[in-house]
Amino acid sequence: MLAEIPTIAIDLVQIEANSSVLADEFIAHRLGLIPLNAEGIEALNYSRDCDCEEYCERCSVKLSLHAKCTGDETMSVSARDLLPVGERINQVLGTPVINDPDGMGALIMKLRKGQEIKLTVIAKKGIAKEHAKWAPSAAIGFEYDPHNKLHHLDLWYESDAKKEWPPSEYADWEEPPQESEPFDYDAVPNRFYLNVETAGPLPPDAIVTQGIKVLQMKLAGLVHSLSDEGDGGDYNGPRSPEYGGGGEGWGQDQGFTTPYGNGGNQSSWGGAGGTTPYGQTPYGAGAGGGWP
Repeated sequence: MLAEIPTIAIDLVQIEANSSVLADEFIAHRLGLIPLNAEGIEALNYSRDCDCEEYCERCSVKLSLHAKCTGDETMSVSARDLLPVGERINQVLGTPVINDPDGMGALIMKLRKGQEIKLTVIAKKGIAKEHAKWAPSAAIGFEYDPHNKLHHLDLWYESDAKKEWPPSEYADWEEPPQESEPFDYDAVPNRFYLNVETAGPLPPDAIVTQGIKVLQMKLAGLVHSLSDEGDGGDYNGPRSPEYGGGGEGWGQDQGFTTPYGNGGNQSSWGGAGGTTPYGQTPYGAGAGGGWP
């Protein structure tokens, strides 16, 4: 839920005019951290998987910003001033997330009289493993067994366990233990309470759902790989000599032949792979197929 859920973030910045006090690189960095709405991100292609040369509406969202201060008061330029340009997969994907009461969004910069900023940005799909700007959430916590029925917290206190581990808000969701209730040594946690703090692109429930989906896809890939290997499918990775019935496919393949001839079986010390400068090895003279 932190590293592998795809979202959208500003990846390319093209600055046409900048007479503010901030450098171009500083502005580009601030733009990359502005949260963008990721609703419908599944339909957007990764730029590396798209057939276009650089970017298009199938793998990116284009936004523009143009602001110029003409009055005497300081002008604030915020995420609200980023406007989508061109076609999009839907009407919300890539738009800045604005949740503040004033409806301004994240502050980008401030301009004084006569200063101007004009730029175009390209937002692309990615995951937080590539860069933190694609992170869907800021913090995730979890809790289980709020009444400590499993006694996992018995030794994690300094002086008074009840004062240092007060019941959480989730304690009202479960029945407290009875005084005479026997301890179940086979009991395991079966209910977890997640606290997800979103960074803006996706709501918390969507982050949990997408996280489960990513985990299912990874497990499905693992099961598929194991089933292919066990059933003799299209697994072409390294195999041991005994794989598939006695090392078939190894034999005198030229890819395993050394410069010393004899099908890769002969060493620089002579012999058929069984002789070293220190005498005969316990493996004998070797076999013609390259394996003892």
